[in-house]
Amino acid sequence: MEGLFQPMHLLLIVAIALLVFGTSKFAAVGKGLGEGIRNFKSAMKDPDAEKEEAKKAELKKQEEEKKV
Repeated sequence: MEGLFQPMHLLLIVAIALLVFGTSKFAAVGKGLGEGIRNFKSAMKDPDAEKEEAKKAELKKQEEEKKV
């Protein structure tokens, strides 16, 4: 026994998951995971940029409320 997660074991796990959940759910999970990783990376690079975006969104919301 070399290890629990050999390449053939991982392929078998992915194949079973694909059969159980189907391609649409499998794609949605992959998309969600990718977006989560992307958001995490962007937050780690520049945490102040997120605060600036929140301020801009709040100002835009206030301006729209004044117009209505």
